[in-house]
Amino acid sequence: MTASLPLIPTLTPIWPTPKGVRSIITCAQDTANAEILGMSGVLPASAQAAYGPFNLALHVGDSHAKVSACRQALAKQMDVPAWQWLNQVHGIEVVESSTCGRVPDADGCFSTQKNVACTVLTADCLPVLFCNTQGSQVAAAHAGWRGLAAGVLEATCQHFAHSDTLMAYLGPAIGPRVFEVGALVKSVFEQAIGAEASTCFIAHPQKKEHYFADLYALARIKLMRLGIQKIYGATACTLTDHRFYSYRRQAVTGRFASAIWLSG
Repeated sequence: MTASLPLIPTLTPIWPTPKGVRSIITCAQDTANAEILGMSGVLPASAQAAYGPFNLALHVGDSHAKVSACRQALAKQMDVPAWQWLNQVHGIEVVESSTCGRVPDADGCFSTQKNVACTVLTADCLPVLFCNTQGSQVAAAHAGWRGLAAGVLEATCQHFAHSDTLMAYLGPAIGPRVFEVGALVKSVFEQAIGAEASTCFIAHPQKKEHYFADLYALARIKLMRLGIQKIYGATACTLTDHRFYSYRRQAVTGRFASAIWLSG
């Protein structure tokens, strides 16, 4: 007997998007319904505990059948038929979203079509959603520290006619009090951004050459240099907030989605 589609728990980002622009962030768990919607029998209990019932990533070792069912459920819930999923590689490639179901190697996507959801998957990396103030184009970017330093936000904004008409939402990512990195990461950002990057790192009190990095602050610097003044979100920490998947909290884990689209 085929399990029914789960009800995917979602959050609605709070930001003043133009009429016709919609965005959502999925959650890793819904404590009220997790047991009921766990799709019992699809995976062993140990795997279900690792990935949870709402994982949307195919590449982490979870059951493809279960993940596909979750993706179908999300599309049905949101009444959006086309979702642009990406094979994220921590780079700066950005593609136009398609309705044909292709999954390109890229870390960003954009769309001017209605009912095509630009989507990125994360579990500590920074998801960034974009729209223009005219409400005619949207985009999503996956900004891990490598992609953020290399320029994935800049590459995404290049697909908009005027970056000064953009607004951005910084979705749940690992927070500045717990994102421990080595000196190499700090050096990479200082080379990419300049001296201002050093303000986004706090020295670890016990570990030499280790720092706590603020992905949100680093992203803000880059966005503001692009002329984007309307920046929202940056309120959640995936490591400490169990509503979200976190690779640092648990290496074998799922991914949650951040998506934006133009409604029909």
